[in-house]
Amino acid sequence: MFEIGKYNKLEIVKAVDFGIYLDGGSFGEILMPTRYLPETWKQGDIIDVFIYRDSEDRLLATTEIPFIIVGEFACLTVTAVTEIGAFLDWGLPKDLLVPFREQKHKMVKGKSYVVYAYLDEKTLRIVASSKVDKFLNKTVAEYLPEQEVDLIICDQTDLGYNVIINKSHRGLIYQNEIFQTLQTGQLLKGFVKAIREDGKIDISLQQSGYKKKINNIEELIISTLRENNGKTAISEKSSPAIIYSMFGISKKAFKMAIGALYKKHIIDFRENGTIFMK
Repeated sequence: MFEIGKYNKLEIVKAVDFGIYLDGGSFGEILMPTRYLPETWKQGDIIDVFIYRDSEDRLLATTEIPFIIVGEFACLTVTAVTEIGAFLDWGLPKDLLVPFREQKHKMVKGKSYVVYAYLDEKTLRIVASSKVDKFLNKTVAEYLPEQEVDLIICDQTDLGYNVIINKSHRGLIYQNEIFQTLQTGQLLKGFVKAIREDGKIDISLQQSGYKKKINNIEELIISTLRENNGKTAISEKSSPAIIYSMFGISKKAFKMAIGALYKKHIIDFRENGTIFMK
């Protein structure tokens, strides 16, 4: 069974002058117009296609890649506003509808908004909503402190910017911790700063000073190993004075860094404790 608004693998059942028909199961045969055909194909082949409805409400298959699929978030631009709602450019011939009831704020032609695409249960049509909060995961997040995450920048508030974390949870970047220009819909990496008792998630665009320091120490150790043919006599058994003279760091920081490198399978240890690169 295929899913409307998502990618599906369907079988080619027959060819016609204006395209091919795919096996849509209980929905019958689904047309893929000639302009979307792959370079080579034959009847019986299984091809990967996106299924949506055209302007006449017929199911169509395409090999084009839309800017958003059902169940995901994206920032899309309004191409028109009519008596039934706003229409968004999502990369396909028929624009994507955002009904008025699904607009967090009245949409304006030419502006871009973060939306969620879903399948209307009554009409089985793909529509979008800018009321993204109701589609986010409300369960308590299990992210770790300092964990790197994918972000979509949403709206700006008095506190800062709301973001969508890993296409799932809502987070907040505080205004006094923003040192770059942010735009609605921007995709970027961030780091989990804290998960509060109320379940809300604080996000930072920069790693903490501690994390940066450890990363810098790791890079320094790797650089030293490379300069010494992939090995060094300095080890966790070395005295604090020797470690400091070589790296300018404490023995505790050194041990934490080499432990991290070992877990990443970048280094290993000889029986005498000597460190070498794998």
